[in-house]
Amino acid sequence: MGFDLAVLAMDESADAAAARAMFERCTSGRHGEGELDERVVGFYERLRERFSDRPPHSAESPWTSTPLAIGIDHVVMNLSFSSRSDAALKAIEELASEFHLVIWDPQSQNAYLPGT
Repeated sequence: MGFDLAVLAMDESADAAAARAMFERCTSGRHGEGELDERVVGFYERLRERFSDRPPHSAESPWTSTPLAIGIDHVVMNLSFSSRSDAALKAIEELASEFHLVIWDPQSQNAYLPGT
């Protein structure tokens, strides 16, 4: 069993409605092309250094689906609903804060910018 989280390269004043709309666009297949947002690139590179999303997978991997879904302005992650995800959740929050990315939780419909 797992749950989704996404990090989105959005304006810092983004609200839940804007984050929801962006998440839906990013996951619908109607996503536009363009240059990679460097914040997303940095986030993904640093996250996968700590929690690889490529084989071979550790039994302690926090991911229930790999590789992570990456776009020009987002990373969507499906995490295990277990203690295996605790360290990854902390890293996601720290890295989202460092790279000024909005975290979107589609289960609760909440969006927030860590560190603000």
